[in-house]
Amino acid sequence: MSASQNIDLARHPLTHWAGPLGLPEFDKIEDSNFGPVFDAALAAHAAEVEAIAANPEQATVANTLEALELAGQPLDRVSSIFWCRAGAHTNDAIQAMEREISPKMARHFSAISMNDKLFARINDLYLRRDALGLDPETLRVLEKTWKGFVRSGARLDPEGKKRLATINEELASLGARFGQNVLADEKEWVLFLDEGDLAGLPEFVRGAMAQAAETRGQKGKYAVTLSRSIYEPFTTFSERRDLREKAFKAFAGRGETGGETDNAGVVRETLSLRAEKARLLGYGSYAALKLDDTMAKTPKAVMELLEPVWNKAREKAAADEADLQRLAASAGSNDKLAAWDWRFYQEKLRAEKYAFDEAELKPYLQLEKIIDACFDVATRLFGITFKEVSGIPAWHPDARVFEVFNADGSKRGLFLADYFARQSKRSGAWMSALQSGYKLGEGSTPVIYNIMNFAKPKAGEPALLSLDEAKTLFHEFGHALHGMLTDVTWPSVAGTSVSRDFVELPSQLYEHWLTVPAVLEKHALHYKTGKPMPKELLDKMLAAKTFGAGFATVEFTSSALVDMAYHARPDAPAEPAAFEAETLEKLGMPEAIVMRHRTPHFLHVFSGEGYSAGYYSYMWSEVLDADAFAAFEETGDAFNAEMAEKLRKHIYAAGGSADPEELYKAFRGKMPSPEAMMEKRGLV
Repeated sequence: MSASQNIDLARHPLTHWAGPLGLPEFDKIEDSNFGPVFDAALAAHAAEVEAIAANPEQATVANTLEALELAGQPLDRVSSIFWCRAGAHTNDAIQAMEREISPKMARHFSAISMNDKLFARINDLYLRRDALGLDPETLRVLEKTWKGFVRSGARLDPEGKKRLATINEELASLGARFGQNVLADEKEWVLFLDEGDLAGLPEFVRGAMAQAAETRGQKGKYAVTLSRSIYEPFTTFSERRDLREKAFKAFAGRGETGGETDNAGVVRETLSLRAEKARLLGYGSYAALKLDDTMAKTPKAVMELLEPVWNKAREKAAADEADLQRLAASAGSNDKLAAWDWRFYQEKLRAEKYAFDEAELKPYLQLEKIIDACFDVATRLFGITFKEVSGIPAWHPDARVFEVFNADGSKRGLFLADYFARQSKRSGAWMSALQSGYKLGEGSTPVIYNIMNFAKPKAGEPALLSLDEAKTLFHEFGHALHGMLTDVTWPSVAGTSVSRDFVELPSQLYEHWLTVPAVLEKHALHYKTGKPMPKELLDKMLAAKTFGAGFATVEFTSSALVDMAYHARPDAPAEPAAFEAETLEKLGMPEAIVMRHRTPHFLHVFSGEGYSAGYYSYMWSEVLDADAFAAFEETGDAFNAEMAEKLRKHIYAAGGSADPEELYKAFRGKMPSPEAMMEKRGLV
């Protein structure tokens, strides 16, 4: 008898959440618990699905669609805790389990998608859908479910089903390996420096580096790590060109080290399997498969957005590069501008043009105050409030718990946040859910979390953010609001369960409120004096809002174009590294700028299938968010109550309950054009 057969899923702390506020009892969970509980939960879910498929009665919404949506709660629960741990606080045991569970989960869900009896019931409902008198949300869920089965191989012959299931398993394993390799490279590389190596570094960078060194057992030293919260300010301010070059090459070379953590083979296999998967399902390319259920619909539509932006960005970057080369020459450098010089001289150019630098802003951007600003904006727009609850154990001592309340004082859900970088956490920033909010069955309240990677300050000192980091905080909180404000019936369309190129709208739109003067005046307070940011500095910051647009847009758009180039072809390139180089050469990539995410560490695209053939979606959503914020600006009030209610109802609360184009038009009355986005970026 396997250990999983002895597990009582109704009582186990991984599947029965009896902690404070309905959270899991994290302090009762051992790493060794995950394997047996996963096995038991997978078996329980498979049995539930088989019972639905074998039901002798004619398919109804209740006995088939609803039953399927509500099946597998124990699996949902153990999965949500496990994937949180795998990203935010991993270790050797969790990573070993990730390598085991990823293909196992893929196999499990392939079996469900390819269950002939189950699909026959879904298909029966789908064919009778017009006669069932369904409300619009239920009709959409039925249509999405049917299409999901078809796109997962339900109509393939037995041989095709078998091959697709194998491909899905292999892709899941490769995605887990890719992410673990990048994390290993980030964790292993560190550059320890002495006081004499710190020329040009502001105090906030020195403090973060000192803390990073101390956590690595090198008290009294200063550590450059590959966390963006240290790497980017170091390469922005360090006067030591040799050290900037070392840090840059390590950062750009993650996943390309030639050793056990090298991702070249992982990428090659991944692209080959994705191309085969698309052919098997009858699509001309993997991009065509992925885009079939998005706003963009086709690779051609994506390129029609990206190409004009790329051309404008290159022009802007070329003009900036001439200025940067001038500054380098005036500083006595005869070297051609290199990628490790760009941020350094760009900061000097900002000071020249706008008479301020990023270091001036930092003292006014305290993490705690920016968190308050996030909450304050949510209260002013949507009426919800937040209350921190201390003493509740989570996946790591740094993780914090907040109760979320509606305007009438009723409970809306929970928000958890884990803000600081550590070696057990993968890089980047993201939002996810321990539990989604929906009304079906007994209903469920949302439990949403944000993960960041800010540099942790010394004890007793405040964490200070760059403007980009403050925007990241607002961005991820925008995603969190999408999860917390959800107001739908069906779990599969709750919160962020929307098309990939719509999911970034609520997050990118929320960023706009950070730089609303009234928000900065209230929350951008100096960490020592408590005084608000001086109007002169605020004006300079707002005037410089689009500074560096060429660099930032080239970094991003090149990544989106390479992602699309990989996936819009019918086959896979034999050598992805060579293909990346050829693609960038054809695009005319500036020599002194690199992709924001080079292929060997492009987690969005290769650590799972989430943003594969979908990295463009940030820009697609940006077209929408520029237009959406303009709706508030046109009223003269960034907190206009009528617009805020439309925004809540049609964007943040609606989830995937209707077609995204319909939802956007319900909010704005029309679809936007890309011009507003290019203007917002400072490209026109």
